[in-house]
Amino acid sequence: MTRLILATRNAGKITELRAILAEAGLPHELIGADAYPDVPDVKETGVTFAENALLKAHALARATGHPAIADDSGLCVDVLGGAPGIFSARWAGRHGDDKANLDLLLAQLSDIADGHRAAHFACAAALALPDGTERVVEGRLRGTLRHTPQGTHGFGYDPILQPDGETRTCAELTPAEKNAISHRGKAFRALLPAIRELVG
Repeated sequence: MTRLILATRNAGKITELRAILAEAGLPHELIGADAYPDVPDVKETGVTFAENALLKAHALARATGHPAIADDSGLCVDVLGGAPGIFSARWAGRHGDDKANLDLLLAQLSDIADGHRAAHFACAAALALPDGTERVVEGRLRGTLRHTPQGTHGFGYDPILQPDGETRTCAELTPAEKNAISHRGKAFRALLPAIRELVG
């Protein structure tokens, strides 16, 4: 069984990708980066989601000698010219402070009318082999931003993005409902042909 390394220590992402691979019938063993504690986290110095995903995938593939999958994602708000974008996780200044990021974004959009609150989640998913071979694909989930957070599932900006065609926010969807339409789910599923081609 071929080992695939997922360039994250986030248990939720590992579970999600395992489910996608299992649905596709791929026979790979999926291991998180936490199985390699000596491998340092990669600085996300790219200026696009794709660049950051490739940086992480290549670093882990080189360090472990196994094919690696990485992703980078964020929220892109139309009226803000695509921001927070790659800065989504640290929009308020400290990486990973979901509440501060959410509060700041809502404050910045407080006077924006409903008709101008379009946004999308974007995700780039990358596969890198130890020999330097790479593939990168992207997925999006379009929607509208609510004025107040709703729902308790998910993380990040999930409580304020209402997907197109939905009456609920991403944080009000069940994990299975969200995975079926999410930007990350779309990107990982789009990466499946490359995994079949390059890994087997």
